[in-house]
Amino acid sequence: MADQNTKILRGRLLTFHDAPQGPEDTGAYSYDEDGALLIEAGKISRRGSFAEIRAAAPDATVVDHRPHLILPGFIDTHIHFPQAQVIASWADQLLDWLNDYTFPAELKFADKAHGRRIARGFYDALLSHGTTTASAYCSSHPNSVDAYFEEAESRGMLMLGGKTMMDRNAPADLCDTAQSAYDDSKALLQKWHGRGRAHYVITPRFAITSTPKQLEAAGSLLKEHPACHLQTHINENHNEIAFTLELYPEAGDYLGVYESFGLLGAKTLLGHCIHMNERELGVMRDTGSVAVFCPTSNLFLGSGLFDRKRLEDAGVKTAIATDVGGGTNYSMLRTLDEGYKVLQLQRQRLHPLTCFYWITMGNAKALSLADRIGTLEPGTDADLVVLNARATRPMALRMETVETLSEELFVLQTLGDDRAVVETYVAGEARRPE
Repeated sequence: MADQNTKILRGRLLTFHDAPQGPEDTGAYSYDEDGALLIEAGKISRRGSFAEIRAAAPDATVVDHRPHLILPGFIDTHIHFPQAQVIASWADQLLDWLNDYTFPAELKFADKAHGRRIARGFYDALLSHGTTTASAYCSSHPNSVDAYFEEAESRGMLMLGGKTMMDRNAPADLCDTAQSAYDDSKALLQKWHGRGRAHYVITPRFAITSTPKQLEAAGSLLKEHPACHLQTHINENHNEIAFTLELYPEAGDYLGVYESFGLLGAKTLLGHCIHMNERELGVMRDTGSVAVFCPTSNLFLGSGLFDRKRLEDAGVKTAIATDVGGGTNYSMLRTLDEGYKVLQLQRQRLHPLTCFYWITMGNAKALSLADRIGTLEPGTDADLVVLNARATRPMALRMETVETLSEELFVLQTLGDDRAVVETYVAGEARRPE
């Protein structure tokens, strides 16, 4: 008799091992037309053809998702939890956006009841769009971090996040101090990092809202807890860059601010990276820091065009993210669609296989978590998404002429949204909200 938590998921399986250069690059991905995953205790214990997996576990319950695609769950590497009620606000550019919308919204998170309510809606939105892991900025209130991780824990999700550190150039009731930010972050880190599937992220918002003492405190935290990630913003907007260099004239360039406080490394996630100079690219390469592409927010706030080819040619690791609420959609499919257009404007045409690698294994590698998520390899966490490329009438009509997997993926990223998500599995359990 099979354990009730043991199941077989049947469907067309797609997983990536490396970034594919095209459909002929079959060593970079695995595709099984009638594949199956054996799920035991929240993990993928076996992957193969349905006949093989059924023979290995004849008593397991079979969940048949044919003819749909089963992929690793989507991963969002940069999102703002307190901005769930800010998304789709009519805005000017970055600094105006922060003052007019973001800071007033974040003030409400002093109330943990508010944080809990928003967390429920936030996680419903992620899961309905097939996102099983994200790295989020909480507000400056410890309450917001607890609300964020408590909700993730109740759903069994692997999530990254942390308290936003900021001690200037923001409303007084949102500001902490260098010492209180250090103390609060350390307490939250000790409470949450490694508890269940939680990963704490040291989170100075950006150089404009942190004094040198606070960035020094963030660097001290990172040095003391090297297993943690660090996330912040850089080179998003020309006015932001000019203001940063006024505040840190000795830095030379924006990245030099973070570099001088020891904030760079393989687990450092730098949002935006649009207006980078050559020195900054070299330092990012040498430190292994990650450049996070946020296409919908870059377009929405008029910030500029991310130059993926230039960064990757310089040896910089890249990731892709929604950046809700400056970003305009929780969907990684919609994010791919806008990202494709941003890069197409620069004659950097992305193959659909490369795109789906990016939002699964690519983002997992960027988070240094590819041994856990972003893949269908046996032994990894069973975080999965099931996709239907015929979910809407326009998609179904287009699919009548589709002949290849690559064409189907391009239909999903161009026309798909939450309606294309049939099911989302977290640690092997179906979690897509009704």
